[in-house]
Amino acid sequence: MSDVDLNLLAALDVLLAEGSVTGAARRLGLSASAMSRTLTRLRAATGDPLLVRAGRRLVPTPRAAELRDRVHELTRDAQAVLRPQVAHLDVASLELTFTLRVSEAFLEYLSGPVAAAVTQAAPRVCLRFAPKPNKDAGPLREGLADLEIGVLGTSAPEIRTQLLFRDRYVGVARIGHPLLRSRAVTPERYAACNHVVASKDADTIEPIDAALQSLGLKRAIRVVVPGYPDAMRIARQSDLVALVPQSCLGNSLTADRAASSGLASFELPVPVPEFNISAMWHPRMDADPAHRWLRNTVMSVCRTAYASR
Repeated sequence: MSDVDLNLLAALDVLLAEGSVTGAARRLGLSASAMSRTLTRLRAATGDPLLVRAGRRLVPTPRAAELRDRVHELTRDAQAVLRPQVAHLDVASLELTFTLRVSEAFLEYLSGPVAAAVTQAAPRVCLRFAPKPNKDAGPLREGLADLEIGVLGTSAPEIRTQLLFRDRYVGVARIGHPLLRSRAVTPERYAACNHVVASKDADTIEPIDAALQSLGLKRAIRVVVPGYPDAMRIARQSDLVALVPQSCLGNSLTADRAASSGLASFELPVPVPEFNISAMWHPRMDADPAHRWLRNTVMSVCRTAYASR
């Protein structure tokens, strides 16, 4: 270890993130020539060119691409070790910005109660709600998000998770919709309706489709929107039927959103699996007192809202 300069680790992290000697020098407060010398030392230490010229820019070698995430994690872990740890957290004096990566449905139904709980206890804290277009763990790994709420992805086994509540899908249609008049909602009558689907990408296949297909049925999808609140809005103003999580219909902290918005919910005519809604964060934040307070506050709000789930 006496031959290893751990300062090179931070320099390598910045170089691989910037892909530029000039950009890395600017971030580290060094001259371009000093950064070039550091890159030379890194090449000697790793036995790899790391960044090579391609026209007017530098591109990472396969070894550099392989090291990028690992080096980033090591650098953040080292910073966490060397950061002073406070014995008592004064929440009221916290002056931090926390980024929460959440879905449109969370923003619609839970962002208000979460913001109220956080700002009441920590009036100087700023909450930034960021969109959650996918289940990619990259924002948590890279420190771009502090906490994520939603369905757990499968690409990041190191991510810490905590179950908030179990959810399930229900159907919604405008009050007075022909589907809801007198007769039971059968698979045939349900499939015969026109449907609005919430999808962030081109994929409109949902859990109910496999169950309908086993009966030789298929939904007629007429509208595709980005999120469940959009699907509910369209269902309320048309004869289209939507499939949404039951959590979108209201909770103990809000009014009954479905009824107040002119929608009626109904049980799906075929079995569809339940799913978990979890809080997710990167393990480097486990011991951070401020982050622990944040996630405990968010978890408490969510569990209170859906205590019976």
